[in-house]
Order: sequence, then structure tokens, then C-alpha cells
Amino acid sequence: MTSIGRSDVGSASPDGDTTGSSTMTGTVTEPATVVGRPSGVDAAMHVRRASFELDLRLSVAAGETVALLGPNGAGKTTALRAMAGLVRLEQGHLLLDGVVLEDCAVGVRLPPERRAVGVVFQDYLLFPHLSARENVAFPLRARGMDKATARRRADEWLSRVGLADRVSARPRELSGGQAQRVALARALVSEPALLLLDEPLAALDAGTRIEIRSHLRRHLSDFAGAAVLVTHDALDAMVLADRLVVLEGGRVVQVGAPADVARHPRTDYVARLVGLNLFRGRAEQRSVSLVGGGSLTVAQAVDGDVFVAFSPAAVALHPQRPTGSPRNAWQERVTSLEQHGDSVRVVLDGPLRLLADVTAVAVAELGLTVGAPVWAAVKATETRVYPA
Repeated sequence: MTSIGRSDVGSASPDGDTTGSSTMTGTVTEPATVVGRPSGVDAAMHVRRASFELDLRLSVAAGETVALLGPNGAGKTTALRAMAGLVRLEQGHLLLDGVVLEDCAVGVRLPPERRAVGVVFQDYLLFPHLSARENVAFPLRARGMDKATARRRADEWLSRVGLADRVSARPRELSGGQAQRVALARALVSEPALLLLDEPLAALDAGTRIEIRSHLRRHLSDFAGAAVLVTHDALDAMVLADRLVVLEGGRVVQVGAPADVARHPRTDYVARLVGLNLFRGRAEQRSVSLVGGGSLTVAQAVDGDVFVAFSPAAVALHPQRPTGSPRNAWQERVTSLEQHGDSVRVVLDGPLRLLADVTAVAVAELGLTVGAPVWAAVKATETRVYPA
């Protein structure tokens, strides 16, 4: 299954055979429209698979791009496949522009080929024996459009994604970035109301990824429908999405604009993703007693349950206990070192588990090796405190 549109999947294979809809089970009725519902996605999805359970409430406005962000196994792809109609809901509903695609309470479930949805899968899933033009035209042909019109529409979309000179190329003749753009054109050619993207940049090398990310952002900005992006890459999510929904263990743990999530992470996973040290505790004025033991002195006087966050660049390393302005100091032990951009990311373990970013010169001067002891210090003014 490659791309889903109003009648794009389940109608015919590229060789003309009927596929897809015969494998669907359950009640299928004429789509009902719920009057008064806003445009976009309104979903309450409950899916159980073996020992895993997804429980996700999601809304996406028309013209908005939402990124489902989370670690492997969080439920991101399960949610995307449920919206596409490839995974059945056990409970809940899914509405798109007021049209009921699935509602467990009344037994309505439209098969994938009858959903106004376009999908770009992680591996693109282009038909290897078809040209770029034929791949993009396939959804239109599958729903009955004549060959000449479908090819003309395909050529228009290939031109829009910068591949006017590659219309006759087969997938094996395309670079990874070109294949991604063909897959995007195929998903958009049917003008879907919902665009789903499953790790759309994961298969690209680092250099190509930068170019295609910028290219994809422009197309998402121009897309009039709702878009849902699944990724575990923080930069992809921050650049491409208007709003982030962070999933862990099948549950939503944080929702917000990219900048808000980056500034105020609420779980260890999110903090690691955006490169912050994060601790939770109970504040009494400028002292925070941390969950798990230890304390932090902060610059802001607050009371109650709080998160304390600070950048790895704010962690200074010393051979002996520092004196002077830093109010927070711990004797730690180096557990790993790795290149991190222009700096070296040092992972420390001790009273607190910390990340520190230092220069290569500092690594040499301090004699930092795995297992080496070192003092870590953070100024109170470098900390950021917000309600838990």
C-alpha cells in the first residue's frame, strides 16, 4: 500500500488488479457528515496491539502541521496507520472535515480507499517498474481518471516538486531526495484533506536531509489540509511542525508549540531530545529538593512542585571543587564522551546524572576519560524553573 486518497488505494494495482478493499472487514457505510464540526481532524483513538495500548486524543486544524514525536515504540506509527485506515480502532472516533471516517460507537468504518488521505511512508514504496510520472498518476488512474489527464496532473506536480526533468525516470534511477519528492507528489496529487508523513526524511543522508527538509517545509506551508508528521527527530519536528504532540508509551505527555516544548520539557525524553538537563522537585524559595535525592539552588524564588532545566553548556567542569559564584557543585564521574557539533558532550553520573558540553581543549586539559572523576558546577542564574 503506497498512497491513500479519496479512492486511491484498494481500487486497482498498477497492473490493473483489484486490491485492498477485499481485505477489509467490519461495517462500512456511506460517510456521514457531522454538522458544526470544524475543518481538520478530530480524533479519539484507542488501539490495543499485544501488550501495547494507544490512547490518543488529537485535533489538527486545516492548514496546520502537527508532529507526533516520541521514542521508538511510543505509538506514533500506530496512530498514523489508524488515521489512514490501516489499523482498526477498538474504541473512539475519527472525523475529517466533519466526515465520519470511523466511529466505533455506531459501527462506521470507511476503508482506506474511501478516505481523503494522502500518505508518504518512510520507505516511500514507489512502484519499481513505473516511471515517476506513472507513480504519481497512479492514484488518479485508480479512481477512474483518464490516462492523459492523470499524466498531465502528474507532470504538474512533478514540476512543483522540482522534478520536471525526471518524469520518465524509474525509482532505481532516482536519488533518495528525488524519490522522497515523487512520493510527496503522489500523496498530494489527489488533493487530500489529510496528509500523513511517516518519518519522511529518515532514509536520507545528512546533506540531502537539509535540502529536502526545507523543500518539505515550503510544501507543508502551502498545503490547505491538515498534516500529521511522525518523527523521532527533534530538528525535523521543530522545523516542519506548527505544534508538537509528544507520545510516550501510547499516551500524550506534552503538547505545545515547538519553542514552548523546547523551553519547558516535561519528561526526561523530551529534555534529552532538545538537549537539556531536567530535574523535578519541590521548591521552597530558591532551594529545590529533587525527586530522587539532592538539591539545586536556583535564581528564581518559587514555591511548589517545579521542573528545573539548564543547558549542558551551563555545566562547568573542574578538577577540584570550585569556589566562588557557582552555588551548585557535585563530584561526578565521566561515563561517556562523544563529539557533539563543535563541542564534546560529556555524560556524567554521580549525585545527579548530567550532560555537559565542553571544548576538545577542556577534555585534554582536564584529562577527561571514561571513569575519570570531575567536579561539575552550575550557576543558579543558568537554571530555568517552571511549574511541574
